[in-house]
Amino acid sequence: MEDAELKKVLETLLFITDAPLPAGRIAQLCEIKDKERVESALQELRKNYDDEDRTLQVMQVAGGWQLATRPEYGLWVRKLYHNKMTVRLTQAALETLCIIAYKQPLTRGDIEAIRGVEVIGPLETLTQRKLITVVGRRESIGRPILYGTTSEFLRQFGLNSLDDLPKLESFNIENAAAAVQSTAVELVEQDSQEPVAEGAPPQDPAQAALEQDSGRETGAPRGEPAPDAPPAEEPAPEERAGEVHPEDAAEAAADTGGAPGEAPRGKE
Repeated sequence: MEDAELKKVLETLLFITDAPLPAGRIAQLCEIKDKERVESALQELRKNYDDEDRTLQVMQVAGGWQLATRPEYGLWVRKLYHNKMTVRLTQAALETLCIIAYKQPLTRGDIEAIRGVEVIGPLETLTQRKLITVVGRRESIGRPILYGTTSEFLRQFGLNSLDDLPKLESFNIENAAAAVQSTAVELVEQDSQEPVAEGAPPQDPAQAALEQDSGRETGAPRGEPAPDAPPAEEPAPEERAGEVHPEDAAEAAADTGGAPGEAPRGKE
């Protein structure tokens, strides 16, 4: 078979198939023993489509080859089929699928440990859509089921292999622990009502929490000292507790109508 005729046959096969055809399968159908010749003809056919700027493209996807529309013309295909071809996944299903794609193979428990919630529903949805499948069992207690992605996942996302997935390093993912710590510091700063003097060391958050709890126990407003709290500054020697001047005692007695040291009348 001549190369020109081979390219026409390849175009026919790629047009009629509903699933990607591996180069080895195409070579078998064309009765060509040289697989590299088929792959070379496929590459040339793809280049021809790109150079001529056709609305269709020859794609190498899911380990095989297939004809497909270009993304910029997908709108018209959806209009023709009234969006029936659009596959919509919930946020939970998308998160679960991403975890499996990057961490496979892994068990349901592994996925739930990462997401923090159960994933029974998303796993059923992804299995029904043929985006994931059971790939084995882990050799541990209970031999839990291991999940992995399928060739349908690669086809729907336009990937030839899992190596074509975007690298995690390319995403702007913040350190979760640092984010939590930063949020905690902001909450402590917002909760504190007392301004810190310039140049003074920051107050320990744990100590601030203890002081606030002490204030709540005694009924004092948050951020203010308790009624029976000791004064911030040490009183002068003549004003220390336990030392009462005679003049002060006399004045107190005159005001209350009793002798020094006696309780006010009517308030015993």
